[in-house]
Amino acid sequence: MAKVDLKREHSELYAPRREPVIVDVPELSFLMVDGHGDPNTSPAYAQAIEALYTVSYTLKFTIRGAPGGVDYAVMPLEGLWWSADMSAFTSGEKSAWDWTAMIAQPDVVDDALLADAAERASAKKDLPAAPLLRLERFHEGQAAQVLHVGPYSAEAPTIERLHAFIAESGYERHGKHHEIYLSDPRRAAPERLRTVIRQPVRPTH
Repeated sequence: MAKVDLKREHSELYAPRREPVIVDVPELSFLMVDGHGDPNTSPAYAQAIEALYTVSYTLKFTIRGAPGGVDYAVMPLEGLWWSADMSAFTSGEKSAWDWTAMIAQPDVVDDALLADAAERASAKKDLPAAPLLRLERFHEGQAAQVLHVGPYSAEAPTIERLHAFIAESGYERHGKHHEIYLSDPRRAAPERLRTVIRQPVRPTH
């Protein structure tokens, strides 16, 4: 059986060091859900995460079990974060945040497979966000990123360090703040959580 390991293929994106670097993020396929509000208290965010994981695992087992199947590991949860009023984002007013929760998918996943997996998963479990799922190609391009180790609530100094690195390297920020959650917060102690902090950049004009 063929195997796909996106984390290994893109190790520079999913296993970064704790020092900021500039990377070129290629176009990848993602299962996505959009929403608004504080991720710590919003039912919509919890429903989005549940639908993303449940349908991603349904896709994995469907594709692995098909004739000439492909085996692969489900990728970590990722999030794009922004606010119409960016002062709300920088001040931490999370109730005003917009977000896209997403999980990378192998290229074998298509819209037909997604529709079938979402329908079958929803037949077994109540998934209010399943109809909101979409499959999208996402090309982030040039970006700066760094590994943050510790609680999500302590990310601010790491983000500030990344932003300073961007300016010092002759770039400016554009696009949405991006986080990749490499650790399961249900199993890892807060001080051991590993999160990729990524910010798309472009040369300063």
